[in-house]
Amino acid sequence: MNTASHYDVAIIGAGMSGLAAGIRLAHFGKKVCIFERHNAVGGLNGFYSIDGRKYDVGLHALTNFVRPGVKGTPLTKLLRQLRIDRDEFALCEQKQSRVAFGPHGEPSLRFTNDFAVFESEVAREFPSQSGGFCALVHAIRTYDDVALDLKPVSARAIVRHHVKDALLEDMLFCPVMYYGSAQERDMEFGQFVIMFKALFLEGFARPLDGVRVILRVLVDKYRAAGGERRMKCGVQKIIAREGRAAALVLDSGEEVTATHVISSIGSPETAALIDSQSKIENQKSKIQPGGHSFTETITVLRTQPAALGWGDDTIVFFNDSPRFEYACPSTQVDTRSGVICFPNNFAYSDGQNLDEGFFRVTCLANPAQWFDLPEETYRADKQRWFAEIQRSARRFLPVVTDAQLDDNIVATDMFSPRTITKFTGHLNGAIYGAPDKIRDGRTALANLYLCGTDQGFLGIIGTMLSGISMANYHILQKS
Repeated sequence: MNTASHYDVAIIGAGMSGLAAGIRLAHFGKKVCIFERHNAVGGLNGFYSIDGRKYDVGLHALTNFVRPGVKGTPLTKLLRQLRIDRDEFALCEQKQSRVAFGPHGEPSLRFTNDFAVFESEVAREFPSQSGGFCALVHAIRTYDDVALDLKPVSARAIVRHHVKDALLEDMLFCPVMYYGSAQERDMEFGQFVIMFKALFLEGFARPLDGVRVILRVLVDKYRAAGGERRMKCGVQKIIAREGRAAALVLDSGEEVTATHVISSIGSPETAALIDSQSKIENQKSKIQPGGHSFTETITVLRTQPAALGWGDDTIVFFNDSPRFEYACPSTQVDTRSGVICFPNNFAYSDGQNLDEGFFRVTCLANPAQWFDLPEETYRADKQRWFAEIQRSARRFLPVVTDAQLDDNIVATDMFSPRTITKFTGHLNGAIYGAPDKIRDGRTALANLYLCGTDQGFLGIIGTMLSGISMANYHILQKS
């Protein structure tokens, strides 16, 4: 065996879950290498630059935020397992966020990182549902959402057992689904619990410089622990022999071997790499990516959003229809619902703020209608939908005229499902992966495991905990 090309653990993908798994394993002396096809880390939670300006992708806010001293939460577990001091993430809390329904945002439920605010808002807007909502929250608090052997249960069914008002039901599902659901119209209850805790029982925060702060910490920790990272070096094929991943063939044609392989690139994407016989091929055919994707518009302003009257809200989840429809739209984009994010509207320390204003809007998209378009048509469609998305979102904000907004715009950008697939490799532009999660991370090959979105822990903290959990469960506990 060529020891130069053999690792204790090979990790496919340098997203946050892959980096976290690598750090954890390297801390315990494992010879680890992360293979990443692109030239930047982060995957679905990265950043890019245009004309010297950096744009976050994925990160609206880091969820699962708790204040110092709060123990037994995902954030504190993550920091302990990766040996990170919480000050290294430099997290600043949200100001406030809203769930706004109806043609112009009425009714609206406000929430902060203090759950009592959301409780009081629900009691004010839905007084007849207070008892049922409290019972639902108790069920959420006592549910073991991190167990690896959970049986799928409909979240809609459990929520409806406690909450009898369809509007409140939809207002609870809208943020949770937009921030983590690969399934349309419903969620598995364990997934619902993870996201409800992350958004409402815990909360939102962000470093001043965005996602690159978190990525820089992870890369530094991985490097300091002795991990190896090979960028612009993707995995082309997983060679299977006797039910195991026997070797990885890299894009260059080089072949490497590993005792264990962890893939962070998604379940269907991983299955597509396996080169083997019909039994595994049959299993591969059953793994399908999510059917819906997203578009996001990004508007850069010469002034802070507060100067336009947009200074109160950090994030707004909106829906203008009688019922909230979270599904792949029949058109390229569904502008009836979405998420507005103002990265400027966090409580940054010492009065600091971003040098420019940012106004981001995310909506559901139909991936099939974005792929294979001629370049000229693709650009025209992006321009058309950019205007439609912005027009829809602005209904849920204090009034700013077109002229006022236009006078303040210095740059714009937009990504589509096609962009997501091109730069992350996720099939169908499916940000949240496959609807069917594999909680224990096992695959058709005995030494190949999944971490990240398709393992089932959600959110930025969740995806890193997924990498840690799979490293612990499959490798460190058995060493």
